Amino acid sequence: MAPERLHSTWVHSDRPVPSYFVRPVQRFMANEAASGIFLFVAAVIAVIWANSELVDAYHHLWNSELIVEIGSFNLGLTLEEFVNDGLMVIFFFVVGLEIKRELVIGELRDPKAAVLPVVAALGGMLVPALIYVGIAGGGGPEVLRGWAVPVATDIAFSVAVLSLMRKRVPIAARIFLLALAIADDLGGILVIAIFYTQDLNVRYLIAVVVTILIIISASRVGIRSYVVYVPLAFALWFFFLESGIHATIAGVTLAFLTPAHPMYPAGQFKRRAETVVATYPAEVDTQQEREHLDHQVMALSQVSRESVAPLTRLEEILQPWVAFAIVPVFALANAGVEFQGSVIDALFSSLALGVALGLVFGKTIGITLASWISVKLRIAAMPTGTNWHQMIGVAAIAGIGFTVALFITALAFTDPVLANEAKAGVFFGSIVAGVLGSAILLTAKKPGTVSQDAP
Repeated sequence: MAPERLHSTWVHSDRPVPSYFVRPVQRFMANEAASGIFLFVAAVIAVIWANSELVDAYHHLWNSELIVEIGSFNLGLTLEEFVNDGLMVIFFFVVGLEIKRELVIGELRDPKAAVLPVVAALGGMLVPALIYVGIAGGGGPEVLRGWAVPVATDIAFSVAVLSLMRKRVPIAARIFLLALAIADDLGGILVIAIFYTQDLNVRYLIAVVVTILIIISASRVGIRSYVVYVPLAFALWFFFLESGIHATIAGVTLAFLTPAHPMYPAGQFKRRAETVVATYPAEVDTQQEREHLDHQVMALSQVSRESVAPLTRLEEILQPWVAFAIVPVFALANAGVEFQGSVIDALFSSLALGVALGLVFGKTIGITLASWISVKLRIAAMPTGTNWHQMIGVAAIAGIGFTVALFITALAFTDPVLANEAKAGVFFGSIVAGVLGSAILLTAKKPGTVSQDAP
């Protein structure tokens, strides 16, 4: 065997399993559109399942109860609640990490650069909500609770569609959509925390505050071990769950408590690494030398690990699990729209129309208008190399609202009929928004042709 082959890992070897299965899967998962494809497949399976002869099995599965008992402690959740109130905490934790990264070291750090996506996100939330209220608001207080369903942009789907249009969209416009979606997610989180909070339990709220203070104190004194923070994270989740504030806010809270900067600066890692490498012997003669060398390497390993910010490290670890496991499972549990009778009847209810038109027209008009006003008032600048035709296309694609829209649907409606109508609106509106945005971008001038005229 060739010398270089000896040093190659199993994943990069020529064996059948890594060659024909592992590496192709890795390449697929590295594609920007991959998570969107997973999400789409899960949603389609849920719809087919919910409208098949196995619909009772669908509901039986997600209504199955999971009970955790430890001594006198007892926690019972249905499988659907476990997904929505448990697994989705990890989703919102990763979203919170993305938001904090953008605020601390990313596109939203510079106030001037942040103005356009933030103002556009606000416009893209306000106009869809107004359209929903205008169309469905006469349906009564329970229907009105769904005003926030069309305000959210789905990052996975929107990025997947935009990645297919990459030759028609400048890089700056894609970055604008990502920043807008992150600002939009922050707005969605605030909406959930403020408008979909149940009766508050003061005792558990105090426990939430105490747990947060413990986490902050542990971070300040330099404790870095997950052994400490994982139990505290579970405790914070439970206290949020029992407090009346939706449990997913625990994920966002933990994300904002996660350090965005490494413990050790780059220079210290460089010096320590050079010292170890320079003194690393070709051979080890004695057990004492071996133990000394092991100590040096372990110390270097610790410095290497802590030379990466916890925020970055956790995001890298959790992102694939969220994109390819948690969010598809959420879609499977929540996207099961039952089209009882005519599909047309479900789609043309005032609630479904309010959601769909809010996503399609509300997002397009709100984002475009807010962006245009910001540019005309000179408080923001257009993304480099982008014209208004492309901006309108990006705004339309931002109307793809799926994950957070379905999540808010579950919070807003207890009536399964209303929930189904809202889900139908989310499906229809997201599909139309994706097609409309793609069509607009396909007819736009190629990147680099900039126009500052009104849209």
